Amino acid sequence: MSNTQARPVESERIPLKARNVSFSWEDTPLHWVPGDPFTTHTINVLHLLLPAGERWFVHVYKQVLPLIRDDRLREDVIGFIGQEAMHSQAHDEVLPHLSELGLDPTPYTAQVDWFFEKLLGDRTLPPGRARRWWLLERVALIAAIEHYTAFLGDWVLNAAELDRRGADPTMLDLLRWHGAEEVEHRSVAFDLFLHIDGSYRRRVRTWATAFSALVFLWQRGARFFMENDPTLVDGKASFKDFHQSGRRGTLPTTGAMLRSIPRYLSHSYHPSQEGSTAQAVAYLASSPAALAAEKTGS
Repeated sequence: MSNTQARPVESERIPLKARNVSFSWEDTPLHWVPGDPFTTHTINVLHLLLPAGERWFVHVYKQVLPLIRDDRLREDVIGFIGQEAMHSQAHDEVLPHLSELGLDPTPYTAQVDWFFEKLLGDRTLPPGRARRWWLLERVALIAAIEHYTAFLGDWVLNAAELDRRGADPTMLDLLRWHGAEEVEHRSVAFDLFLHIDGSYRRRVRTWATAFSALVFLWQRGARFFMENDPTLVDGKASFKDFHQSGRRGTLPTTGAMLRSIPRYLSHSYHPSQEGSTAQAVAYLASSPAALAAEKTGS
């Protein structure tokens, strides 16, 4: 298993804890990036994908806990579960606000729920090799997905163009609070995969599945929002729009997305080599939503 070459950066590892947050959405407009419905709705897809996806992460990891033989990794996984459960709840709370603004997300969220709960959910398999194989596949899938959530978290922490364009501060705080925690716990899913399996073939195969599924679901979600936005006459979403938004700095660049692929597939890859825990923790210490929750004791 040549991926034992992966070298974690020990200084990037800190104890994980779930943080309470408190968001108030009544002042957030439909197009929270002013004059840019495409960027708004492309990022809004997170609110559709993440609640179901992160509930699925938690469900799978609770099944894996008995297989973990390393006490520190078990603590990391428990911290990860707490953070992911909080993320799911926070994004879920945006959806009623979108409905109030005339954009009902339920037709799309029903498809996403089916994807995670049915397609990637538990299967009626006999105890033994088949059941373990399906569990290991899902652990590897989560590691691949977490590579991209950490990539996006690092991007949004540094996306100064969104501030320059006057993006809604509450939405930016949600994205950056979540993104900072994704950077903070970016190594957990990969460390767990290495601990219970670590097969390089499985890493490559599940990366291909995860990447394809994310691209498919994301472009579907962006098109759904653009087509159903009550303020747009002929709303469309295309790869060209994504590429141009990346060049403007309001979305990740196509080049950065493509360069992330060989990094994950490298035998020497470890997530701690990417992003900055210090930057993530600094943001989490100043997040308005986290500070608001501390004040109210929620």
